[in-house]
Amino acid sequence: MLAIIIPFYKIAFFEQTLQSLANQTNQNFKVYIGDDASPEDCSKLLSQFEGKFDFTYHRFENNLGGVSLTKQWERCIALSNQEPWLMLLGDDDVLGENVVEEFYKNYNAFKLKSNVVRLASALNDYNKKNISSVYQHPKWEKASDFYFRRFKGKTRSSLSEYFFRRTSYMKFGFRNYPLAWHSDDMAWIDFADNKTIFTLNEAIIIIGFSDISLSGMVNNIKIKHQATEHFYKDLIKEKLKLFSKAQRLELLLSYEVLIKKSRKLIFSEWMNLYYAYLINFSFIPFLKFNKRIFTSIFSK
Repeated sequence: MLAIIIPFYKIAFFEQTLQSLANQTNQNFKVYIGDDASPEDCSKLLSQFEGKFDFTYHRFENNLGGVSLTKQWERCIALSNQEPWLMLLGDDDVLGENVVEEFYKNYNAFKLKSNVVRLASALNDYNKKNISSVYQHPKWEKASDFYFRRFKGKTRSSLSEYFFRRTSYMKFGFRNYPLAWHSDDMAWIDFADNKTIFTLNEAIIIIGFSDISLSGMVNNIKIKHQATEHFYKDLIKEKLKLFSKAQRLELLLSYEVLIKKSRKLIFSEWMNLYYAYLINFSFIPFLKFNKRIFTSIFSK
């Protein structure tokens, strides 16, 4: 059975999320709603959906998402009852009516081959009242290849678009990056656990985007930058071998450039990058990197 976990905080678009669950053509799932001590009362809204789909609601006494969003996700998952597959659904995201149906329809195809299953997606800009075209993906794809497509700006991704095995979640957990920025990106690489990601291109989720959503906020750019730096540090230290040599070299350069946007690299960072360039040796990139080290050391 499937558990759909909703870490609730904002009510603005929550009704649409709930309605999309009520509209599912296959109701073989249970919803667990974890209220992060929100100042917005959703109890009246939830009462309108009683009997329309199977859900439980729990209000936490303290707000945790403001301190650690990943810890809020984790305590919401802890509300569930050991269902083998999980989804973390945002309180402003909307599932197409056939999402659960497509999951079970394709279950035999991916049950032994994948730990992560993703949906096709579209963006709903609530500010502009505009829905994007649909983003689809290869039916089977290595997690590293998928992330690199995202890194190159050729696709997009967000937390709500994925089903993942509980066993993979229990093995790896979520990385506690600031604002959980890139925590989902690392999760899909972790959770895939050397298996390919399977795509349900016939099932679409509409991802909400507004000035009150984390992705749409512009007053936390510095924190997002810090989180991105943490993510790339972990990616290069732990996951670089999953990528092709050409991809590795691009990621190494991107990490270096990212750090330079806010500060100078410290000696240990230069040495770690030097070693990475050395074991992924390619003459021109290695030569250019050495020139950058020389310039950094002798510049005023």
